[in-house]
Amino acid sequence: MFGSVEALLSASAEKPLWQAVLEDDCQDRDADPEASQARMGKLWQTMKQSVLDYDPTRRSPCGLSGGQGAQMAAYANAICGPFIQEVIATALKMGEQNACMGRIVAAPTAGACGVLPAVLIPLQHKDGLADETMVQCLYVAAGFGQVIATRASISGAEGGCQAEVGSASGMAAAALVHARGGNPSQMAAACAMALQNVLGLVCDPVAGLVEVPCVKRNVMGAVNALSCADMALAGLEGGIPCDEVIDAMGAVGRALPSSLRETGQGGLAATPTGRRIAERR
Repeated sequence: MFGSVEALLSASAEKPLWQAVLEDDCQDRDADPEASQARMGKLWQTMKQSVLDYDPTRRSPCGLSGGQGAQMAAYANAICGPFIQEVIATALKMGEQNACMGRIVAAPTAGACGVLPAVLIPLQHKDGLADETMVQCLYVAAGFGQVIATRASISGAEGGCQAEVGSASGMAAAALVHARGGNPSQMAAACAMALQNVLGLVCDPVAGLVEVPCVKRNVMGAVNALSCADMALAGLEGGIPCDEVIDAMGAVGRALPSSLRETGQGGLAATPTGRRIAERR
C-alpha cells in the first residue's frame, strides 16, 4: 500500500504508474492481474451504465434533487461549450443518481460519485479513447486516492467536503493527465493543484442530506480537475509537493469545527432556508 505520492512516483520509475498501482492491488488482495483488471473494468462499465440509467423524471425522497442533469444537458446556450456542458451535466446526473437511490460507484465516496465519471466519460466520447485506457485512468485515480486516504481523509465527517469532492477532484486530475499521455510527475502536480484549490471546503449538507450543496459541488470538483490537468500538462506546478498538500489538507480538516463536518449544523445547513428544509423532513 502506497503511503506517499513520492513512493508512488518511485514505483513508477520503470513502469507506468497505473501498472504500479495494479501490482500493489494484486499484492494487497492476493489477486492475479487479470482478476484485478476485470474488477476495475466492471467499475468502469458501472460508471458508464449509471449515466445511461439516469431517469430525469425521478426525484429524491425529499424533493431536493432530480431532473437537473437533463435540464443542463438540454441547455442550448452554454458559455463553456459542449464538452464542459457534458461534464457539468454528467456530474449532476451522478449526484442525482445517488440522491435518488440509483446505482453509482463511490469514487472515493458516494457523495463525490459524480467527479470521475463526469470528466472521464465525456473525454472518452470526445477523444475516442479505448475502455482499456479508461480502466488505466481508474488505477491512477485509485493510487492517488489511496495516498490521500492514508495521509489525510476521504470522509466528510472527518475532514469536510475537501476530503470528499476535493479528494475526487485530485484523483480525477491525475487520471486525466494519464489519459492525455502525461507523466507521473505531471499527475502528481495536477492532483496537488486540485487539492490546493479546495483546501478548507466545508461539509454542510442541508437537512443532513447529500443533496444541497453536494450535488453541484461535484460539478465544481470535475471542472477543477480539468483545469488542473491542463495546467499540469502545460508544465505548471503548484509550488508545494503533493504529499505536503495532502498533509495540509489533513491538518485543515482536523481544524474544522464539528459544525462544518457533515453534522448539518453549520454553513448552508444553518441558513434560515436550510433550517426550514430540515424542519419539513
